[in-house]
Amino acid sequence: MNNAIADQTPPPAILFVDDEATAVKYFERAIGAIAPVVTGASAAEGKALLDAHADSLAVLVSDQRMPGEYGNELLRYARERYPHIVRILTTAYSELDQTVEAVNQGQIHRYIKKPWDISALRMEMKQALELSGLRKERDQLVREKLGVLQTQTVAARIGTVHTLCASLIGPGRFQPVETWLAGADLAGTHNAEPDWQRMDYADLVRVESECSGSFGHAVGTSLAQLRTQHAGRSAADALQVFTEALGATVRGGGDALIWTTPDTLSEFLTRPVGQAVSAGHATWLACLLWLEEAGGALQCMREGDTIVCRASTRTATFSADRLAVWIERFAESAFA
Repeated sequence: MNNAIADQTPPPAILFVDDEATAVKYFERAIGAIAPVVTGASAAEGKALLDAHADSLAVLVSDQRMPGEYGNELLRYARERYPHIVRILTTAYSELDQTVEAVNQGQIHRYIKKPWDISALRMEMKQALELSGLRKERDQLVREKLGVLQTQTVAARIGTVHTLCASLIGPGRFQPVETWLAGADLAGTHNAEPDWQRMDYADLVRVESECSGSFGHAVGTSLAQLRTQHAGRSAADALQVFTEALGATVRGGGDALIWTTPDTLSEFLTRPVGQAVSAGHATWLACLLWLEEAGGALQCMREGDTIVCRASTRTATFSADRLAVWIERFAESAFA
């Protein structure tokens, strides 16, 4: 069955862009037996074809001199948006400066001068198709590697929050972690693609450690301020305390805390590697720790398109594997 599906998958195509109808017919006749050929007559049309069919295109061959934008502009467009496509520039003119610029800027893989030698042209196209296939395989391997790093990093960040809470208010008090994770889950953290630059694992661990340390310090500082400013206040005052502390991030709505910027809920889990966490997110976790000490709890829920928090009964105990359950939940749905 898998073989049948694979057989139905169309082979990767070559996009050829040239305003000369004779050149288009000549190219199709010479290359059509090697791969499907899609054609356009201008840089603008080439861009539209790229946007519409990028997933099925492996090679872009563009003439240089065309009405409107030149071919090197189309190749630059392809490089910026669809780097997996092998880019080739062809022209009958000796435009050395523009060709050298295109090569230096990484816009093209090869330069082929007209008139073409058919045997050489076919060989170039075969090599370009093979290179495109290798690029796709490489990108898939990199994507899988980043996926593993994504899962490991999110798990480490969840563990960091658990450890931080234990160090600030004592071990065995999981309610703030539960509420924090529930809020992050509602905000859609697990749908984020890996967005960090490619780096060695040692560099990733170092940067993550530095950011986690800064986040922990910010949470501890905010918790100390809450303890001082709201000494003697009870869990019954939680919504007012949270509204005052979180500022524009939330607004009070009767018996509910309404999030005006829901992304704040998942910031620590979704932030790019090396990016600091906002003061608002650190304060959110600090507020949950303050509420735990006051004997209260919040429940995060979605009401329509809005995320709200309401006062809830504090859960006395959690199963020993509760943290592992959360980590597995985020890991499983990381690329849903």
